[in-house]
Amino acid sequence: MAALASGGDARHNRTMHPAAWLLSPFSLLYGAVIHARNAYYDRWPGAIHRAAVPVISVGNITVGGTGKTPMVIEIVRRLLSMGRRPGILTRGYKAQPGEKADEVLEFESSLPGVPVVVEPDRVAGAETAVREHGVDCLILDDGFQHRRLGRDLDVVLIDALNPWGGGLTLPAGRLREPRAALRRAEIVIITRANQVEPTRLNEIKQRVLAIHPATPFGTADVQPVGLTGARGAATKLDQVTGKQVLTVCGVGNPQTFQRSVAGLEPATCWHRVFADHHHYDADTAQRLSEDAASGGADLVVTTRKDWVKLASCWPADAVPLVRLDIELRISSGGELLDERLRLALESQ
Repeated sequence: MAALASGGDARHNRTMHPAAWLLSPFSLLYGAVIHARNAYYDRWPGAIHRAAVPVISVGNITVGGTGKTPMVIEIVRRLLSMGRRPGILTRGYKAQPGEKADEVLEFESSLPGVPVVVEPDRVAGAETAVREHGVDCLILDDGFQHRRLGRDLDVVLIDALNPWGGGLTLPAGRLREPRAALRRAEIVIITRANQVEPTRLNEIKQRVLAIHPATPFGTADVQPVGLTGARGAATKLDQVTGKQVLTVCGVGNPQTFQRSVAGLEPATCWHRVFADHHHYDADTAQRLSEDAASGGADLVVTTRKDWVKLASCWPADAVPLVRLDIELRISSGGELLDERLRLALESQ
């Protein structure tokens, strides 16, 4: 139940920001509430609603980006290759009125023809997906903390760049649950594994194994694969090399995007970072284009998540805006993931 971390994170806690100290009592309260909620579902299985088809949850234990959206896309593609008819359940987090959420736009762009059901009530969403779309399995996006809808596989992602969210639960830290929640994970995938040293990966694995000794692991890398410009024109990655570049993003973990751009070796690179799920408008786009022009930028590079909102309002006569296309690739544990997916599909 404790929200404050022990062990290696204790050193961090002694030197954490004063605001975190002030918020730490609320983190303890938050952790207690989460513990009580989990205990309720653990002790009363009747409170968990089973869907008519197998459910695979993709989630994490920290707020911010761990690569859930690209992992959902990867798992859906694996299910399609197995001959299944998957659907995606998502809550449509931070969608503007009358607009689709960032993740929904990404799913629809990357997985044409795959049903995406947006419904905060995941149980109702599962019923809709089966009844109206005829799916034979469901992927529950960001579902680890959503205990009400039963699942046949819990895939939990840990970001190699920031695995423990500062060691504190919300609001003092970024943990959505105490780390002990990892005991519910059926497979853990460490994302952005290629952006840290192997010793760091091993450290993360050992920390998880201390909590859940039987945990199976996989790793996933992030790799730039291309650039997309105006009207969907594809260009090569070397268009960034040697150029003056402004990056723009509003994602949960801007560091991984910035590292990916830096790896393309621009001459100089400076950044504008917005809050996760930022809503761009014409005024913001105009200010960014002026910033790029005054800094002598040759290109403005953004993420796929930001592109779907920013490209439509980017000034026609501005410095060119391009999207960096990044793929998540399972670098180890792919066969294990497929095995767990098949077992989940056979569970009903």
